[in-house]
Amino acid sequence: MAVMGVQLVVSLLTASIMQKMSPHCSFARWLLCNGSLYRYKHPSEEELCALAGKQKPRTKRDRRMNGVTEDKPLSVPKDIDLHLETAPITTVDALVLRYFLEYQWFVDFAVYSTFVYLFTEGYYCLVDPRKEMNIGLLWCLLTVVFSIKIFFMVMRHYFRSEDGGERAVCLTFAFFFLLVAMVVLVVREDYLEFGLDSGLANVSDNLEVFLKPRGWAWTLPITKLSFKLGLVALCSFLGACLTFPGLRLAQMHLDALKMAADKPMTQILLHTSFLAPVVVVVLWIKPISRDLLLRAPVGKQMVQLMSDATYNSTRLWTIVALCLLRLAMTRHHLQAYLWLAEHWVEQMKREAGRIAALEIQRRVTRIYCYVTVVTLQYLGPIILTLHCTLLLKSLGDYSWGLFPEPQPISPAAPARPAAPTAEQEGGEDVQATVAQITGALGAILTPLFYRGLFAFLTWWVAACQVVTSLFGLYFHQHLAAS
Repeated sequence: MAVMGVQLVVSLLTASIMQKMSPHCSFARWLLCNGSLYRYKHPSEEELCALAGKQKPRTKRDRRMNGVTEDKPLSVPKDIDLHLETAPITTVDALVLRYFLEYQWFVDFAVYSTFVYLFTEGYYCLVDPRKEMNIGLLWCLLTVVFSIKIFFMVMRHYFRSEDGGERAVCLTFAFFFLLVAMVVLVVREDYLEFGLDSGLANVSDNLEVFLKPRGWAWTLPITKLSFKLGLVALCSFLGACLTFPGLRLAQMHLDALKMAADKPMTQILLHTSFLAPVVVVVLWIKPISRDLLLRAPVGKQMVQLMSDATYNSTRLWTIVALCLLRLAMTRHHLQAYLWLAEHWVEQMKREAGRIAALEIQRRVTRIYCYVTVVTLQYLGPIILTLHCTLLLKSLGDYSWGLFPEPQPISPAAPARPAAPTAEQEGGEDVQATVAQITGALGAILTPLFYRGLFAFLTWWVAACQVVTSLFGLYFHQHLAAS
């Protein structure tokens, strides 16, 4: 398998462009700072004093206790007629935001990774895929790893909070998703058609060919059990990481619907975007997706509306389209989050009593300072789902064509590895050794295994979003209001 080629040149060129063009041209920076998003500016003490009908007092009052002068913070009535000024978000404003540089690098890397993958797919239309290694898959794998790293970074921020409420919520959902993942892994493929069990059985059969002659056949059950335990741990971790993104999405969805009350088409798109993970979950539930939706009665018989290969391609296109729809609704959700400042001020006006001016400024400013964290929570699941789908298509040997020729994958046993020559044993022919190792791994980890693995990961990310976002709807509509 050739490593040097057109793909490597394009990959290196893309990495160089990403490094050189990031300070000048950035999709992540354009998404926040193109002028369509506006932030709410906190009022100054002079404005608050004018609204309260009094002059700004001195910073220190003549109150002395034990000879020490005390500072008395400025306070105003809560029912003052306060209206926040708005200003478009600029690049200068965004540079001081928390995690802005991490957000910009991650989103730009995901964009360039998608570009490299699309180029590779187009390149393989002209060249035999077996002649060169697919470098686009390496970019997609790195994007998946970086997505998980971003989730961990944001979740670690909640764990460092002085208030232990966020930490308790993450741990509770982690334990909950741990139980759910164990239940899902024992569900038969007649209900959830991931193909994970058949993929693991294929890997076990292939491993047996290599391990049995060496007396390591007893490790096969341990390997299978270890893989499932690791997968359950990963599912629990992803569930904990996706908890607050789901809760935040529910709140942004409700606020975006309020802001688009006079735009029915926008409301339809918002509802469709919010229900996108539900559609992804249903696509792998066999009694609903295949037996109910893809079968129609003709006379006394049930006729299948499309072939299995066509349905697999349609499922991939559906997930990609839903990811693009969510990406298109990004600004509506982010503006709904920024609108929380105005919403909080309106709630404050309906309360009695007084409030410190510094508290008003802090509450308004805090919402804007965390806009990049919220953007990562919104875009992270989209990027992770999209690139898991791309890996599912390529590693699972699927096709983008809606009418592909059926190519069933048979779990045939791999060829036995040839005995190494003296030259290879001496380490002189490194290329042949690398080719032998790569061929052995390719024979063990077949497309049947990748189909089950990435189908399960894609479905699990969507399932976590469904659970957390629905819980968020219930929380914000019933528990938070009470």
